[in-house]
Amino acid sequence: MRLRMIAVAAAATALVLAGCTSNDGLADQYSEGSGQGYISGDGAYTEIRASDRNDPIVFSGTDENGNTISSDDLAGSAYVVNFWYASCPPCRVEAPDLAELSLKYDDVPFVGVNISDSADVARTFATTFEIPYPSILDADTASVQLAFAGSVAPNAVPTTIVVDGEGRVAARISGLIRDPSILASMIDTVLAEGPQ
Repeated sequence: MRLRMIAVAAAATALVLAGCTSNDGLADQYSEGSGQGYISGDGAYTEIRASDRNDPIVFSGTDENGNTISSDDLAGSAYVVNFWYASCPPCRVEAPDLAELSLKYDDVPFVGVNISDSADVARTFATTFEIPYPSILDADTASVQLAFAGSVAPNAVPTTIVVDGEGRVAARISGLIRDPSILASMIDTVLAEGPQ
């Protein structure tokens, strides 16, 4: 009888533990023991047809140099938004590609959104990686992250979003930009749509 009770308890424990498995990226990373402290996307990307895009994104924030940047400043132009922070390894890897693309597409504004750091850290990162565009400091309010959450959320760090000339999210790369040509193609697609 005692042996049977032990077997039943072991079976019940196995069922409970099996129920704890998850497809949640953060839970999986935690159980793997990576300790990285962020959800790293897999580089998957989404492109949204113009007819399926949501309402324009409205945001405002202050960059690392104390200047205000808002969606109004970017109205009428396609632009790129990159969510990042300085100690994020994939953010550091893709920084040179983003800097290069921002120079190649000099008619397309690029804006960073720093989700964690102080102005000094953001400025040091920009100097180290020769980033020519500003970054909104969003750590205290997360207001820019929230503005994008209703459309195509920046659900990993880094996340890069292409916004069309009407201020609507047109494409997203979740995680490291594995090949700059993917982002370039997304930008080209939006630019080919013409004036919005």
